[in-house]
Amino acid sequence: MGKLKRFFIGILTFFAILIILSLWLVPLTITNIPRIIPNKNLKIFLGSISNKMGSATVASITSALRILHKLQWDFQIPKDVSTETWYIAMSNHQSWADIFILLAAGHKKIPLLKFFMKKELQWIPIIYLVHKTVDMPFLNRHSRAQIQANPELKRVDYENAKKAAKRFSRNPSSAFSFAEGTRFTSEKHSSQESPYSNLLKPKVGALAIALSGMPQVNTLIDFTVVYATQKRSTWDFLCGDLSKAKVVAKTYALPENLKNRSFEEEDDYRKSFQTFVDAIWLEKQQTIKDLKF
Repeated sequence: MGKLKRFFIGILTFFAILIILSLWLVPLTITNIPRIIPNKNLKIFLGSISNKMGSATVASITSALRILHKLQWDFQIPKDVSTETWYIAMSNHQSWADIFILLAAGHKKIPLLKFFMKKELQWIPIIYLVHKTVDMPFLNRHSRAQIQANPELKRVDYENAKKAAKRFSRNPSSAFSFAEGTRFTSEKHSSQESPYSNLLKPKVGALAIALSGMPQVNTLIDFTVVYATQKRSTWDFLCGDLSKAKVVAKTYALPENLKNRSFEEEDDYRKSFQTFVDAIWLEKQQTIKDLKF
């Protein structure tokens, strides 16, 4: 692809996504104004409408990407999943493109993915409105040093995450977290001394807290995303360089000993959940090796 053509595709993609988000967020925002009324049934109804509008937004963006990027996205999704139940979900994380490809992969197969987002992003108006209208919660990412200096931060983060998870319980939802906590790079992999090839160590806090607030959940969905290219930047995505990719989803029944537990208060629960996810991560490592283009 010529440099000039690539540049124009990048600009067109950026504005296409921006316009689609803006057009859908206006009716989404208006629809959600009555949520200030303290009525549970009303909140459930508005949540259902918001999720449908969120799914329509995903379909619109995916259609635009198919036209602009000539997508070659291959989705392998289990047939036993449903849009009418609750899940917790996770994935490896390599690029901002992951968000769009995962939303597309789950579209009309599972409930709209609800991403746990970094609180630093709340100052971006569109992201703040997404947070408010389709219940995608913000989480603080405090360092270990900050928590050691002020242990109260950990408790506040836990309570905020649990409140968000309880909102998910109103309507069928897929509470989602990038388990690695950050995008994969070779430098981060070396710094962590990660035992997994092509993966950082998984963190389970957000998922475990979500599960503690969603008693309806019986299944975890693990997504594995692999791209044909080594390019990963946001600009690379906008220019269509990440248009060839594969997503493999696998479902895992949650063990009974992981349900209805407190991540904050039960140390053995944290260890059990970590062991459960570590085993999935070993399997994911092999899945990545097996995926060919």
